[in-house]
Amino acid sequence: MKLLQPVNITPEEMGPDIAQIIPGKDPELHVSASLPPVKRIPVHQEDDSPRIIPVCEPTLGGNETKYVLECLETNWISSAGKFITAFEEAFAAACQTEYAVACANGTVALHLALAAMDIGPGDEVILPTFTMIATINAVTYTGATPVLVDSEPYTWNMDINQVADKITPRTRAIIPMHTYGHPVDMDPLMELAEKHDLWVLEDAAEAHGATYRGRKVGSLGHAAAFSFYANKNITTGEGGMITTNNRQLADLCRNLRDHAFSPERHFWHKYLGFNYRMTNLQAAVGLAQVERMDELVAARRRNAARYTERLASIPGITTPPEAPDCTNVYWMYSVLVEDEFGMTRDELRRFLAHEGIETRTFFIPLHFQPIYYQTFKGQRFPVAENLCKRGFYYPSASSLTRREIDYIVDATRRAQEQARAA
Repeated sequence: MKLLQPVNITPEEMGPDIAQIIPGKDPELHVSASLPPVKRIPVHQEDDSPRIIPVCEPTLGGNETKYVLECLETNWISSAGKFITAFEEAFAAACQTEYAVACANGTVALHLALAAMDIGPGDEVILPTFTMIATINAVTYTGATPVLVDSEPYTWNMDINQVADKITPRTRAIIPMHTYGHPVDMDPLMELAEKHDLWVLEDAAEAHGATYRGRKVGSLGHAAAFSFYANKNITTGEGGMITTNNRQLADLCRNLRDHAFSPERHFWHKYLGFNYRMTNLQAAVGLAQVERMDELVAARRRNAARYTERLASIPGITTPPEAPDCTNVYWMYSVLVEDEFGMTRDELRRFLAHEGIETRTFFIPLHFQPIYYQTFKGQRFPVAENLCKRGFYYPSASSLTRREIDYIVDATRRAQEQARAA
């Protein structure tokens, strides 16, 4: 018998120029005795012990415990219960949409929406190469062909001019990804989609609460897919949501997520359905989180403003964008390390890790992923590649304190001073 085998190709085998773009392993993280104390010390540490600043962590402390205990006390712990409906209604209201459909995670939210849109073999779906692999995997699950476009250099979102160039008679859908919490320029994209009769499915996994021209992300396309993973702006631990103003689409997604049981009779199925349900336990956490979503988003924006203010005096650090007609919700506070800084992105990350500061590199573009490399071999996307080479996230949790941000920025400054003194 045989098991599935990986696609084994190294960055070096892709080419020396590509090997210089793709980051290596994360640096070893050290605890630091000089980090400022905070109230949220993990239980396994003493108040005065050395610690680290994680790149992200969930911010709980509202009604999560109360609602979860109600699930346990009433035995409603699976895929039925009042919290699922309450969470869907509250999240739809937060996104300014008529409908929301809860599901197991953000990846299946994408897949479920595409399935309801009847995307399948022979179809093409346009998406950015600079995104999490879940975006393209959802397309691949349908049997459709993914078509990649580059990012534009200011917002790091998909280049809409390239989208127009990639539309063919086989194109059925576009997936704009709101990168790191900054909305895509949706109006021209929707005009383009309307002209060619295309579905637009927002990948809003990182953009809870973001706005575009006064409208909420999640209400801008024909549908949107959200993730509630533990590092997202609001979380259910694992979970996802589809938002839409299309009642037929919402009803179909709701049916398909639960094996497509027919209302005519039990155990009767007219569609190929999925087990993509969210549990009442997860929804209980989600409802408590969405009750505080404005507060949690405001905290990230406040922290981002502090980062941007303090980093402005450090040459060679490009801070994240915010277009005039948008609100960026800064899922991750993301920066680029330019040549002017005096050391590479990876060298800076190693320095910060030694100071107890956890960071993450940007996405590796989809056209460089081993599983998709042969599909896109020879295609190059210079903006996405530059983002991959230079970008990383600072710690970004809503619970991050002002003192921690100042410590992180001061460590960045010390790294530059050390590099320039060498």
